[in-house]
Amino acid sequence: MLDSHLSTGLPGLDQVFKGLIPGDNVVWEVDSMRDYAPFVNAYCEYARSQGKRLVYFRFADHQPLMSEESGAEIHQLQVNEGFEQFITEIHRVIGLAGRGAYLVFDCLSSLAVEWCSDRMLGNFFMLTCPYILDLESLAYFAIYRGCHSVHATHPISETTQIFLELYRHKDDLYIHPIKVQYRYSPTMYMLHAWEGEKFLPVTESSTIAEIQTSIPWVGMDSVRSRLGVWNRKFMEADAVWESVQQGQQPPEAADRLVPGLLRTAVSRDDRVLRLTEKYLTLADILGVWKRMIGTGLIGGKSVGMLLARAILRKVDPRWNQRLEAHDSFFIGSDVFYTFLVQNGCWWLRQKQHNPATFLDGAEEARRRILTGTFPDSIQKEFTDMLDYFGQSPIIVRSSSLLEDNFGNAFAGKYESVFCANQGPHLKRLQDFISAVRTIYASTMSEKALRYRAQRNILDRDEQMSLLVQRVSGTRYGTLFYPQIAGVGLSFNPYAWCPYIDPDAGMLRLVFGLGTRAVDRSDDDYTRVVALNAPDRRPESDSNEVRQYSQRRVDVIDLEANQLVSQHFVDVARQSPQLPVDMFASEDRAIAEYAEQRGLKEVFPWVLTFNRLLSETSFVDDMRQMLRILQDAYDYPVDIEFTANFFTKDRYKINLVQCRPLQVTGGGKAIEIPDSIDEKDMILQSHGAVIGRSRLNIIDRLIYVVPSVYSQLPLGERYSVARMIGRLMHAEESSRPKCTMLVGPGRWGTSTPSLGVPVSFAEINNVAVLCEIVAMRDDLVPDVSLGTHFFNELVEMDILYLALFPGRIGNHWNREFFEKSPNQLADIAPDMVEWSSVIRVIDLAGSSSGQPVLKLNANALEQNVCCYLEHEIDD
Repeated sequence: MLDSHLSTGLPGLDQVFKGLIPGDNVVWEVDSMRDYAPFVNAYCEYARSQGKRLVYFRFADHQPLMSEESGAEIHQLQVNEGFEQFITEIHRVIGLAGRGAYLVFDCLSSLAVEWCSDRMLGNFFMLTCPYILDLESLAYFAIYRGCHSVHATHPISETTQIFLELYRHKDDLYIHPIKVQYRYSPTMYMLHAWEGEKFLPVTESSTIAEIQTSIPWVGMDSVRSRLGVWNRKFMEADAVWESVQQGQQPPEAADRLVPGLLRTAVSRDDRVLRLTEKYLTLADILGVWKRMIGTGLIGGKSVGMLLARAILRKVDPRWNQRLEAHDSFFIGSDVFYTFLVQNGCWWLRQKQHNPATFLDGAEEARRRILTGTFPDSIQKEFTDMLDYFGQSPIIVRSSSLLEDNFGNAFAGKYESVFCANQGPHLKRLQDFISAVRTIYASTMSEKALRYRAQRNILDRDEQMSLLVQRVSGTRYGTLFYPQIAGVGLSFNPYAWCPYIDPDAGMLRLVFGLGTRAVDRSDDDYTRVVALNAPDRRPESDSNEVRQYSQRRVDVIDLEANQLVSQHFVDVARQSPQLPVDMFASEDRAIAEYAEQRGLKEVFPWVLTFNRLLSETSFVDDMRQMLRILQDAYDYPVDIEFTANFFTKDRYKINLVQCRPLQVTGGGKAIEIPDSIDEKDMILQSHGAVIGRSRLNIIDRLIYVVPSVYSQLPLGERYSVARMIGRLMHAEESSRPKCTMLVGPGRWGTSTPSLGVPVSFAEINNVAVLCEIVAMRDDLVPDVSLGTHFFNELVEMDILYLALFPGRIGNHWNREFFEKSPNQLADIAPDMVEWSSVIRVIDLAGSSSGQPVLKLNANALEQNVCCYLEHEIDD
């Protein structure tokens, strides 16, 4: 139970710990005893003021923590006399001190040095800590950071009641509690700054990362306990790097090690290796090793993030200041393989290499993965990592070997999982392990396997590594989120007006977490920014700007311990310190309306990002970033990022992902004939065209009749979607080469009231995808640049267009679509009852003299024309 008469001597520190309990052992992990001394002094001063018995065990060679004049009992001990004699004398003195004594020990690290054994240091602590607990005394211990293997740190952290890290950064001291047994608060495990008499939690992710990366992360303690080929190789490289830094070897000695280490831990893809050899240093690779759980490769997503940051730093050193520091961890690919073997999934996975059986056993494998277990050694490494992050939210991201590489984006095929990372230590560990299992299981999902099958890579070595990143952002009350997030493309395939330069790149921008930028939200919109003309919008007037602005925000609810979606107005009201006017514009019409009627609860702000785009250097930064990365890759790139502002001119960008953008060339635009008869014009669209310019002959139209579909019950709309999938994957001999899908609302929606809920795997062989804006008046196509949906379109070279009936430049020949012969019953007799809602119009193999259906798309001018061309008589 808590004892109000016990104290660290620092009331603010007591508040962080929620008080001390009789028997508490407090272990401080420090870089210097000078930093530790003020805490010892306060502890001893309080003991003297309360008349407590104060005992100091002196055995190390550092400066004494207290003098003879301190009033403490000082016991000089000889470590070199042996472990047994040393610990016997320690326990004798502790016993004589009696209950409730205040004990101080010299730095325990000296014991491991003297005994040449971390195990013995662990044994000493496991024997001494419970004895102090039984006597309900208090004790302060210190160990040096980065000096010990798990054989010391694990017994200490498991046995002690309180374990915390002490940092010095820019002459300020910070504490980071790792373990406080039987006590908890929502901010207990956060980094705290010592300011006067208070210890205040640090909530800004960039500040936390800056402080914790200012002291080199020495790696998981267990790194030094795995002395196999892997670690010997890296430890030898680490020794070479140290000697180079000290001038004992030339820099070339470090450079010679880079290629081999890159193939060991980073990639075995020749194209990626050429880039990484140019930009990653030995220090970068050793940094990966020290933050790696397990062994193996780190995977495509991790490589992309590390490489992009290295490129920016090398090309222009100013990026060192603009980029938010990264302190990510990597779970090696070998962990995945070991997990599969130990949980009985290996042989099930082997079936995936065969195109005829690649789906067999996948569900059983997923079930086993979701209930699988990890070895204790790996769980301990997970725990070490979570201790480092404290209560900062994290995201566990897939990073498979083939993912985010040249030619294979795997966009949206594998899971990524946010962990709010709140609650007691065991709860946070369980949540993290569940996230890892979820991502491992996604390797066996049908969409991932079909993607591999379609790209003929079922036989490729596809191991799943993981990237664990700190979520960028700030805590606002019980919410945590970045101010802005989004996707950037170095090539803009959506030039909606002549002023837009596709080579300048574009952003898809959201407020809050970037999930709304990479996932196609059915209930909301995003801000699309052309980087050479950021003030130009696809929307034509202020009413459209208001109607098609972002309304919902994805945030982490720390109290609910999960990712949630909330209305922007609710998030803003819970974030009083948020500079709303940086991201939103006041709608004067709404504000004036509220003023005239005395309405006080009206929220007149609309997310436009106007001030961000016009009054800061953000656009210039992003444009330069994309250009540097594209030039280095010699290929268009696709990035994910967040940004957080402290003032208008002071902000940090967190580059969380970079990969090659699998976009084809612009294509050749062909002039549309001037003399197309009105009855032959089948469809004409202007605006919201994505894909390269082309001239296609359409062999088959599959048309979902809007007026009939909109009357169907929701359950039957799912049936329509499944039938579309069947038609698209009919026997190849009966399937035409060029199919165009035309339907109401959004293709691929998860909400059938907004469109046709097909999966991309069901329609991945379509040539042209057309969305008719005819489901609801307030629903317009979401130009999904940068989303997983968009990446799938460009990878498969699918043309996307939106048809706006009634808008200038748009034409819809409904009579052709709804009166032409319907071949559905011939192709799929069992679907005949759906002939009123699904129409299949075949134009392939028409007899001589019959017109052909041509589709002419000009991506630069944002025009698509689909028309019948008749054979010209001789």
